[in-house]
Amino acid sequence: MVLHAAGAHVNRWLFAAALVAMAVVRAPHVRRSVRVPVATNRETRVDRTLVVGVGIGMALGVVWLCGALGFADRPHSPAATGLGGALLAGGLVLLHCCHRDLGTNWSNTLVLRSGHALVTCGIYRRVRHPMYLALLLYGLGQALVVENLLAGPGFFVPFAALVALRLPAEERMLHERFGEAWTAYAAGSWRLVPWIW
Repeated sequence: MVLHAAGAHVNRWLFAAALVAMAVVRAPHVRRSVRVPVATNRETRVDRTLVVGVGIGMALGVVWLCGALGFADRPHSPAATGLGGALLAGGLVLLHCCHRDLGTNWSNTLVLRSGHALVTCGIYRRVRHPMYLALLLYGLGQALVVENLLAGPGFFVPFAALVALRLPAEERMLHERFGEAWTAYAAGSWRLVPWIW
């Protein structure tokens, strides 16, 4: 029982550190992004609904961190904690690389901003949507570290649905904007997971 309590305590600290790191990585890019005018907007009601679902999933993690949702807690697993911590860290490192390479071309929604360029260097050289991969890894990490049946998968499930919806729409939008340059880039890169898809 003491080991379980100590393990749960480690998980809370690990997840809190991941949340802080996420905020540190994202904040400057969010501030910069809102200052660049939108040129093309392809958001849909479903897209916006899923974004709200992702936000709720992140909030559930914070609620769990504050000690609520105990009725849905699951047993502590050191193996899940270790793997989850590695996925959180890997997702955050990849997310940082994505933001670094995208610069002002990043947006949190399905839009293209004024002066948007097709980024094909850095992490984007081989993978067209590494930021989605980064956040899927982060979401899997949260599902393993947050030992709660609601808050654990709360981010991953709506985010995976959002990615499934957005990928085709985003690729159509980029093809319409960049034409042959996009076609050539797409032909020489993986969509989401290197060497798989």
